[in-house]
Amino acid sequence: MSDQKNMLIAIALSLAILLGFQFLYEFPKAEKERERQAELATEQKSSLPSPGENKGLSSDVQALGGMAITPPGQSAEVSAAKRAQMIAASPRIAIDSPTLVGSISLIGARLDDLTLKKYGQSVEQGSDRIHLLHPSGAPKSYFADFGWVGSSDDIYLPGPATEWKANHKDLRPGKPVTLYWDNKKGALFERIYAIDDGYMVTVTQRVINTGQNPLGIFPYGLIERTGTPKTLGFYILHEGPLGVFDGKLEEPDYDDEDLRQTKKFSSDGGWIGFTDKYWLAALVPNQAARFNYRFGHSIRDKDDVYQVDYVGTKTTIAPGKSAEVINRLFVGAKEVKKLDFYGEQYGIKNFDLAVDFGWFYFLTKPFFYAISWLNSYLGNFGLAILAFTVLVKIVFFPLANKSYKSMAKMRELTPKLMALREQYGDDKMRLNQEMMAIYKNEKVNPASGCLPILLQIPVFFALYKVLFVNIEMRHAPFYGWIKDLSVADPTSIFNGFGLLPWTPPDFLMIGIWPILMGLTMWLQQRLNPQPTDPVQAKVFMFLPLFFTFLLGTFPAGLVIYWTWNNLLSIAQQRLIMYRMGVK
Repeated sequence: MSDQKNMLIAIALSLAILLGFQFLYEFPKAEKERERQAELATEQKSSLPSPGENKGLSSDVQALGGMAITPPGQSAEVSAAKRAQMIAASPRIAIDSPTLVGSISLIGARLDDLTLKKYGQSVEQGSDRIHLLHPSGAPKSYFADFGWVGSSDDIYLPGPATEWKANHKDLRPGKPVTLYWDNKKGALFERIYAIDDGYMVTVTQRVINTGQNPLGIFPYGLIERTGTPKTLGFYILHEGPLGVFDGKLEEPDYDDEDLRQTKKFSSDGGWIGFTDKYWLAALVPNQAARFNYRFGHSIRDKDDVYQVDYVGTKTTIAPGKSAEVINRLFVGAKEVKKLDFYGEQYGIKNFDLAVDFGWFYFLTKPFFYAISWLNSYLGNFGLAILAFTVLVKIVFFPLANKSYKSMAKMRELTPKLMALREQYGDDKMRLNQEMMAIYKNEKVNPASGCLPILLQIPVFFALYKVLFVNIEMRHAPFYGWIKDLSVADPTSIFNGFGLLPWTPPDFLMIGIWPILMGLTMWLQQRLNPQPTDPVQAKVFMFLPLFFTFLLGTFPAGLVIYWTWNNLLSIAQQRLIMYRMGVK
C-alpha cells in the first residue's frame, strides 16, 4: 500500500476517533472514576483515621499540631445552608475588600470563609458569587491555617479548638486585625492578619516568651481541601495541587498514586497550593528562608482529604524575648497581571505558572498581554482578537505572501499535472519523475502551500490556551449571541438555532460561527490548487465539514479567530492571484 493511501487511512481513522470521542471516552471515563473512588474507599477502610487523628498522612503531617478536622459530608455542591450554619457556629472577624468578602473564625483563627466579589457562577446578572473557601464541617471544606509546631511535647500551643481574642471586629485593606491568645504557661501568641485590595493576605505570627525557659518552635502553614473537586478532565489543563520549589514547577494530579504516599520537597522560598481552572489558593512563606513542603492525601469517613503544607526551620526564643514570621496566602482569581505584580513585589519565583500557559508559554503569555492591550483600547475582547489576528497576519505576511504566490503558480500548472496523470497513471515512478521535472522547470515548491497552515499551528494552540485558561476571557462577551468567548458557540443548527425544544449532544452543537468557519475554509480551498489524485481530492473536500464539527465545541473566541483569519487569507490570496493573472 502506498504512502499516500496510508495517509488517507490515517485521516479516516482520526475522523472516526474524534467523532466517537464523546460516546467511547467521556462516559466510560466518568464510570471508571466512580469505580476507582469506591475501590479506594474499600481498600483504605481499615486505616481510616478516627476524628482527631491524621493517620492517613505521614508522621510529619501529624506533627502539624495534631489537628483534628470535623469530618465533612460528601456532596456534589457546597450546601449554602450548611455552609452558613457552620460559619454562624463560631465568633468571627469580618473581611471586606474590593475583591473579597468573608470572615476569620476566632475558634482556631482559620481563614475558612472567602467569597470573590467580582466573579459569579455564570454570565447571568445576579448570579451567585464564587465561594472559594469553606469552613470545616461544611460540605467540601476548604481552608487555610497557620501556627507553630513545638520541638517538645511540653509546649502548650494553640490548636483548632483554641478561642482567640481580637482587637477589631473587621479586617479591611489598611486596617489589620491582631488576634492573640495567652497559653497561661509562659507564652503569648499573636496572629496579625492584613489584606490588600487584591487577593493577598499577609499573616504575621508572633510569639512572646513570658516564661523562664527557652521555647523551641517551628512555623507552619497549610491548606486543606476535602473531597475531590470536579475537574474538566482536559490533559491540556492542570487542576489540583501544585507548587514551585527551587524554581521548578510540580503538578501532582488528584489521582496521582504518589500523592497518596505524601510527596516532599525542600526549597529556598517557593510556594504551594491548590489550583482550579480559574482560582488559586497558595501558601507563600518567606522567600528568603528554607522550608520543607508536602503534598498529602488521606481518607476520612470515605472522603478524600488533600493537604498542602510547609514547615520552616526551628526558632528558639529566650525568656523575655519574642520571635515572628511573616506568611502570605494568595486566595482568589488567577488574574495574570496580579500574579505578575505579586511575583515581582514579593520575589515569588514563577508565580505566574499558577496559570497553565502550557508548552507554548513563550507565545501564550505575550499573546495574552497583546490581546489585553488591544482590549484596553477597543473595549471588547472579541474585537481585540480580530485586531490581534490582523497583527499576526502582518508579521507573517512576507512568508505567507511567498507561499500564496507559489500556490497560485501551482494552480496554473494543474492542467499540465492532470494531463501527466492521464498519460502516466499506471506508471507511478514515471509520473513522479515528470511532475518533479515540471516543478523544477517552473521553480515551484509543491509543499509551499503547507506553510500558512504550519505557521498557524503554534499561534492556534497559544491562542486556544489564552481563551481557555485565562480568567480575563471568562464571561467576556462579543456581539449578538456570544455572551462568553471562553465557551463554545451556544447555538446549534440541529435544533434550528434554538427554535426547536431540544438540546443536542455536545458533538452536534454546531453553531453559527463554526458553520461560518467551515464555509470560509471551503472557500479558501477553492482558491488552492486542487489535488490531482481523485481519492485525495475527496478527502480534502470533507475537511471543512470535519473541522466544522471539531471546532463546534471549541471556545467561540478561537472559532472567531480562525474564521477571521480565513477571510484575511482569502483576501490576500485573491489579491495575489489577480496580480499574477491567475483565475
